[in-house]
Amino acid sequence: MRLNATRVRAIVRKELQDYRRNRSIVMTMAVMPVAFVALPIASIFSLPAAAASATLDRRIGLSLLYMLLIPTIVPAAIAAASVAGEREQGTLEPVLTTPIQREEFLLAKGLAAFIPAVLISYGAFAVFLVAVELFAHRTIATAVFHNSALPAQALFTPLLAAWSIWSGIAISARSSDVRTAQQLSIFASLPPLGVVSLLSFNVIQPTLTLAVGLALPLLVIDLVGWRVAAVMFDRERLVTGTRS
Repeated sequence: MRLNATRVRAIVRKELQDYRRNRSIVMTMAVMPVAFVALPIASIFSLPAAAASATLDRRIGLSLLYMLLIPTIVPAAIAAASVAGEREQGTLEPVLTTPIQREEFLLAKGLAAFIPAVLISYGAFAVFLVAVELFAHRTIATAVFHNSALPAQALFTPLLAAWSIWSGIAISARSSDVRTAQQLSIFASLPPLGVVSLLSFNVIQPTLTLAVGLALPLLVIDLVGWRVAAVMFDRERLVTGTRS
């Protein structure tokens, strides 16, 4: 199977332009990250300089885990509207009657959700680190920047986003209601956080080797997710409105 990069780029551009006109997506991209980064900052700032090591590690772990909700929930909400939203607007059928392959269509939809979600996630993470460096007590800031779960935060952000996107697109392709698709997609995006939470709270001692070891299977799952979403994508049913 050969993918046509021109067709993929065209769909990605169309999607990014559509996001700017979709109020709910704009609000999702703007409000959720602000909430998910404000609470961790407040949590870290409320720590006394003399906080016990266990308390400090637990609070930092919770803050990092909370920010991982950004690459989990934001792309899930966006991806869930990728197919169901177009069906509601009546714009899906004209696209599907073009020569674009379903794999190209889904890859473009995935990239259009992945790019802003990952940029927003890393941006929020950077805001958190800058705020801690500039305004937190030096002891607290040092503990945050030397926390062994910090590299896992950067590593798992795009992997969690990809999982959420393929789950969301697969559900969206089988749903005719955007809100239902978004609720189911957010629920389906949460399981990988279980493993990440073990690292964040030091239940499993986080090391770079372990983080990479856990990230590789998730990367494989993300790649397989694209193919699974393609299998679930019934082009004829979506065009005709019949049930498979």
